[in-house]
Amino acid sequence: MSNYTILELFRQEVETNVATLKQCLPILKTQPFSMNEIEQLIQAAHSLWGITSIVEMEAASNLVQLMKDCFIAIQKQSITLGKEEIDTLLHASDLLLSMSKAAEDNLDVWMTDHAWDWNTTQKTITNLANREQVIGDREQVIDNSSPAPSTPPIELPAMSGDSSMMDLFRLESEAQVSILNNGLLAIENNPQSSQELEALMRAAHSIKGAARIVSLDGVVELAHVMEDCFVAAQAKTIILIADDVDVLLQGVDLLQSISQLNDAELPDWLGKHQADFINIRDDVAAILQPGDKRQKAHIDFKTDARIVDDQSPITNPQFPIPNHQSLVPSPQSPISNLQPPVATFEVENTAKNQDRVVRVSADNLNRIMGLAGESLIEANWLQPFADSMMSLKSRMLDISLSLEQLEESLDQNLYEQEGREYLVQARQQKHECLDYISDRLNELELYVRRTASLSDRLYREVINSHMRPFEDGLQSFPRMIRDLGRKLNKQVKLEIVGKSTPVDRDILKKLEAPLTHILRNAVDHGLELPQERIASGKSPEGTIRLEAFHRGGMLAITISDDGKGINREQLRQKVINKNLATADMMTQLSDAELMEFLFLPGFSTAKQVTEISGRGVGLDIAKSMAQEVGGTVRANSQLGKGTSFHFQLPLTLSVVRTLLVEISDKPYAIPLARIDQIVTVDRSEITDVENRQYFTMNNQNIGLISAHQVLELPALKQQKGVVSIVVISDQNTTYGLVIDKFLGERDLVVRPLDPRLGKVPDISATALLGDGSPILIVDVSDMVASMDAILKGGKLSKVMMQAELESLTQRRKILVVDDSITVREMERKLLENRGYQVDTAVNGVEGWSAIRTNEYDLVISDIDMPRMNGIELVKQIKGNPRLNSVPVIIISYRDREEDRIQGLEAGADYYLTKSSFHDDTLINAVIDLIGQ
Repeated sequence: MSNYTILELFRQEVETNVATLKQCLPILKTQPFSMNEIEQLIQAAHSLWGITSIVEMEAASNLVQLMKDCFIAIQKQSITLGKEEIDTLLHASDLLLSMSKAAEDNLDVWMTDHAWDWNTTQKTITNLANREQVIGDREQVIDNSSPAPSTPPIELPAMSGDSSMMDLFRLESEAQVSILNNGLLAIENNPQSSQELEALMRAAHSIKGAARIVSLDGVVELAHVMEDCFVAAQAKTIILIADDVDVLLQGVDLLQSISQLNDAELPDWLGKHQADFINIRDDVAAILQPGDKRQKAHIDFKTDARIVDDQSPITNPQFPIPNHQSLVPSPQSPISNLQPPVATFEVENTAKNQDRVVRVSADNLNRIMGLAGESLIEANWLQPFADSMMSLKSRMLDISLSLEQLEESLDQNLYEQEGREYLVQARQQKHECLDYISDRLNELELYVRRTASLSDRLYREVINSHMRPFEDGLQSFPRMIRDLGRKLNKQVKLEIVGKSTPVDRDILKKLEAPLTHILRNAVDHGLELPQERIASGKSPEGTIRLEAFHRGGMLAITISDDGKGINREQLRQKVINKNLATADMMTQLSDAELMEFLFLPGFSTAKQVTEISGRGVGLDIAKSMAQEVGGTVRANSQLGKGTSFHFQLPLTLSVVRTLLVEISDKPYAIPLARIDQIVTVDRSEITDVENRQYFTMNNQNIGLISAHQVLELPALKQQKGVVSIVVISDQNTTYGLVIDKFLGERDLVVRPLDPRLGKVPDISATALLGDGSPILIVDVSDMVASMDAILKGGKLSKVMMQAELESLTQRRKILVVDDSITVREMERKLLENRGYQVDTAVNGVEGWSAIRTNEYDLVISDIDMPRMNGIELVKQIKGNPRLNSVPVIIISYRDREEDRIQGLEAGADYYLTKSSFHDDTLINAVIDLIGQ
């Protein structure tokens, strides 16, 4: 059965059963317990549930199930329906009918357009099905004359075994908590904002409904009293003041904590914080108390806060600011600042589950699926094209046969009779083949263009799926700034520009810690107290501006404040006091160079250390993060006007712009963002000092190390001319990496290494080149550390100087001493064939005379010779101060161990037998001693 037929049956089934619903529901307005109509309603809802399950419309199936539960509750006479409730069920029926008609066209668009209406209707029916409990809850909260009921022990609901339901609850809670946080901060400045109060009420209502579905009763009660507060504020029976906002924010923190727990952690956490739910619920309910009682509740609330100090942040409206440096909840705090750091759970989940779960918008996913479908269709074009190539091959065989027949006719002198016909036939077939090939090439060219465009669009869409709006990483910042300002008695306004700027989700995650530190510093000792700002002619409210935008193919992020700025003279003095530089050096530094000291580990301009800032670790983290992703960060400040920090980061970590280089005949990629400079240096400009090599650039001596040594690759023969150098650095050290050749720049799609390999030294990832060959991407930070280790270990493999290369390029001169003419000539030819210059001597005395009068790079000698044997000759050479550095190889027929020991003790560098002429042993020994 076709998909169209299934959808048509679905639409007809929905029409039939919705008609039943719309016929029976109005009757219940006058006959609430008419069993005939109720049974028809249950049967219709059951049929709708079945058909929606078959076509896998989960949203519709859930809604119909709730309606069925409601009808069953009516049948049991546990609830009665009023006019408004029946109208809601009729509206739900209309929604189902409208959705069934949209299913034939574009269901996703319909669901997007009706999302708010659908969710509101579903949540209303959820509350209706549980109306007895809802009414009981409302009476317990509103009735202030009776004490608040105790909450039964909170347990993980049995329903949470369905992890998908708990996941939906977490997603719903996370989204609504963000609305609650932002809305509460907004009404603190504008308590009568009906728009914000409406959003707050709906957010609390949504959390309540979601929690009821997974049976989290404590969350239901808390969200319910919060909703009552917002309803009362809408009705203007109460006005939410700053202290009320403090209490409500503590409730939001509890809700956020639950949304960040996984199934395994939830039962224990709920058990430990059961009292916290009761306390905060009661504190929120106290906001609803009339005038005098409410005022008294606030006084008692503050008194309790003073008594318990920081030991119970739940009851303290000025609760401690979340400590973003700590990943472990404080044991003294029952709720641990109410806001478990996200990193804790993400790390634990990663350890348990290797798969990462990320959010991708429905539109983005639809586009990717569409492009994947196009790609599949384009791939199907290849088979017909391959068939056409087979047809072309068949035609070419026909031409070949015609030519063979023509050749035979010529051999038989039949050209006049048959040859001309074969020739005409061959020419015709040739033209047909040329035309056919031309058509196929045109088709192939069009296909290449289509597939290139498709691949590019698919690639860009996949990259976009890895991007998130900048505001997704800023959810906690407005709240953090507000709480810091209240704690420090400062008026602070946070402005965020570029919330929709797309940012790589991995970069967004890495940005959280450095941005948190910079913002906390700005509030703590960047902005002045209101009276100080007024005295200096400023507004009492300080402004912190956080801005993100794309510029020049990079992500630019700026954090600025209009505070007091940094006093450069005090900064210079601080640097001198810490012995980081001398007074003379400080006078020569530019403002940009001076500001770089702010990013040193442990450096701080704060006069005293507080729990908020002053330890000198925040900006160090910012610098490290920027370098880790291949970006930069710099600071700028004007005294009395404020301070700003500017991040320049790559748009994505999935694609990296690299410099391709050749090292030991293999290509490697170095990220361009981590390269300081690319230079070529003449060997004459390289200096050798204390077993290290340097070249000078911008009046700075840069140490040189060969890349093949760092990567532990075989060294190639060095050529004359310039040396190719890539200058790289970390925070404190700069090196020149000597490579064999520059190959050009390339954008590479990063592919992570197999995690089973662990950390591969000096390598960060891999990629594929255009021809499909793999290439390794260098980890610059790791490579700088390896360079440090090589230098400290004293194992530097030096770059050859110009004079050394010239001496190497000259022909090496060897003296062969042997009394056998056959052996002498064999050795001479063997060595000359390898490019060496060879002299010969017939005995030891003649050899000794030749060595004293000529310069040789190597001596090869026999042992048994007249007048002076080889052992004596070696002793004479090694005993002469001028000649003792000349290497000697002894070649003899003697292969006893004592003869070998005797030759080596005399000073020979090698002792070989004359059987070495038959393999490469002799040549290898010569190369080892004097090179090629």
